[in-house]
Amino acid sequence: MGELIHEETSGRLWEYKIFDMQKEEVIKRVEKSGHLKIKVAITDIDGVLRGKIIHKDKFISALNSKLGFCDVVFGWDSGDVCYDNVEFTGWHSGYPDAKAQIDYATIRQIPWDNSMPFFLADFSGSGSNDLAVCPRNLLRKINRQCESLGFQAIYAQEFEWFNFKSNDDHLSENNFAVPEPMTSGMFGYSVLRTSQKSDYFNAIFDQLAEFDIPLEGMHTETGPGVYEAAIYHDNIIAAADKATLFKTSVKEIASRHELIASFMAKWNSALPGCGGHIHQSLWDSENKNNLFYSADGMSDILQSFIAGQLYCLPDILPMYAPTINSYKRLSEGAWAPTTITWGMDNRTTAIRVIPGNNNSMRVEMRVPGSDCNPYLAMAAALASGLYGIKNNLKLQIKPTKGNGYTDTQNGKLSSNLMDATQKMKNSNIANELFGEAFVKHFINTREWEWNKFMQEVTDWELKRYFEII
Repeated sequence: MGELIHEETSGRLWEYKIFDMQKEEVIKRVEKSGHLKIKVAITDIDGVLRGKIIHKDKFISALNSKLGFCDVVFGWDSGDVCYDNVEFTGWHSGYPDAKAQIDYATIRQIPWDNSMPFFLADFSGSGSNDLAVCPRNLLRKINRQCESLGFQAIYAQEFEWFNFKSNDDHLSENNFAVPEPMTSGMFGYSVLRTSQKSDYFNAIFDQLAEFDIPLEGMHTETGPGVYEAAIYHDNIIAAADKATLFKTSVKEIASRHELIASFMAKWNSALPGCGGHIHQSLWDSENKNNLFYSADGMSDILQSFIAGQLYCLPDILPMYAPTINSYKRLSEGAWAPTTITWGMDNRTTAIRVIPGNNNSMRVEMRVPGSDCNPYLAMAAALASGLYGIKNNLKLQIKPTKGNGYTDTQNGKLSSNLMDATQKMKNSNIANELFGEAFVKHFINTREWEWNKFMQEVTDWELKRYFEII
């Protein structure tokens, strides 16, 4: 119902009634909460949650007329430095307000912040009036295409992240010198380590459940102070909402335990990186039959879906790996893929098919790291899979058996952000999947990211060249 109210209504009065009924119910819930303050947030191009705390009366007013939100949220990078290479907004436009639409269906209360009401918003209009550069809008657009084909996309994301003994003040004061991990040693799947930090571990699991982000499971990964959590599956919009909120929520909970949670893809060259794998399945319109499942093994739909993802992968890689650091994780023998491969239950390939029954058969896209923007990564995964189905692509690439790092039959992934971005920039596939307006803006932001990096002199360069050259 939350999705229905944002689609084109074509004047159908019963849809407007649903809209009004839900609005009234939301107002009642907000009034009942007893709070004067409401938190509303949107997600920028990097997946960073940007928000406001507004008065209850302002919130109720915004339900009728939308909420003004400075469009600089799509005009600056993750460090709040304004782009000088994008057309959407900038000094040339004066950074006006964009109109944010609050999504009633995302109503939550924040258990670690006095149960303050919380809502997500996006910049949706009616169909073609959606703001093209908004990540949530892009995913909604791809999902509409999916539903028009009679499919329901059921997705979930899992995250790995490191936890450190520090706080943000100490981190800045020490110029981001490596902080101390929360626990020491390589303790993957450790019952001991989770019991030693049980207050933090339990707070994440329990409070996220209260915040409507239920976890399927959570455990330590291999490495000092690293956890992994799998979020329960849902329809793709809700799944991306939960994945995005998960990262910010864990950071907020960690800070209340004098810890820093980092979702950086690769914080230490000697340790494994942090994955953000996406689990995917398509169901029929009644959500009863898993269209990937076949009693004979892989359905034809699944095979075309994988063929589409493999075909598009080189051209849309920055959607999965959007930062300079993303490509440090994509290295051989580090539990992250480097080749354009797929396999049955194979964790060395880009795509892992997880066999099962009608309830569990699914595909795991293993390329994304924890630093990805969930809306963009899921949009890329679904759009490329649908591309394979629409074009009836055949899965001609053989499954990898054994080591996916040595299977280069279909090529390797780009090894840095600039190479990947230029492939996407020169790709007709990217424009077809996402639209020229989004692709142009996104490409410019990734080129900006690379150019800012290239302007810096790193510690490695100083150690390498300062004295000896």
